[in-house]
Amino acid sequence: MIRRNKAFVAGTLILSLLLASAIFAPFLIAFPPDQMNYQDRIQLPSGLHPFGTDYFGRDIFARTIYGSRIAFLVGFLSVTFGAIPGLFLGLLAGYKQGWFDVLIMRLMDGFLAFPALLLAIAIITVLGPGHLQATISIGIILLPAFTRLVRGQVLTIREEEYVQAAIALGASDRVIIWRHILPNVMGPMIVQTTVSFANAILIEAGLSFLGLGTQPPIPSWGAMLQEAKDFMDLQPWAAILPGLAIALSVMGFNLFGDGLRDWLDPRFRPRMIK
Repeated sequence: MIRRNKAFVAGTLILSLLLASAIFAPFLIAFPPDQMNYQDRIQLPSGLHPFGTDYFGRDIFARTIYGSRIAFLVGFLSVTFGAIPGLFLGLLAGYKQGWFDVLIMRLMDGFLAFPALLLAIAIITVLGPGHLQATISIGIILLPAFTRLVRGQVLTIREEEYVQAAIALGASDRVIIWRHILPNVMGPMIVQTTVSFANAILIEAGLSFLGLGTQPPIPSWGAMLQEAKDFMDLQPWAAILPGLAIALSVMGFNLFGDGLRDWLDPRFRPRMIK
């Protein structure tokens, strides 16, 4: 059973904790995340401020908790923006093949020719900074991975006997894709989605660190790290909590994805039983 998979259980617990903190953020903090108090600047961790305050007197714990909302929002929207078009493009390219397949794959190769962060910066340069623009840029970055994954799965499934039998019986392309190919593609797609979610959080944090993602006063983990780097000698704890939140989020999604892979792929199921 999947509950015996330690990676899946650990990833589920981490993500549940982070998601719960994002949902119930107003009930977990004592101060608004954007409330400034210049008399309490660069305060040490205390009972009133568990992780101290930043240079503007804002509560670091509150900003980190609210930063999880931006991370999950951008992650969900960007993965959706990359996964849905990638699914349709991969299905059509793998099933139809021919010139359409060549055109789509060369376009995806063009996207992959650029480093992810560099491509995101180029897109945001056109669209302007902001978390919505970052969402669009991250979705474009994730699109090739989904398209290539689905296309590869379709090329394999298309040669299976039950698909060839459906073709021989005169089934339409629509029926073959939706009834025979799509259900067998969803397993790898789900795993890729969890991995892409972790990548989206990392890229958003990187863009916000560079000042191109989430803009002040909206709290973001990447922006918090950027603000803390100038005061590391005075308040190193200001970078610990947002950095830990990023690390836990990425680790949680990776562990969750590994557990799903073990469950959905029959080749890995013996490991789950041990």
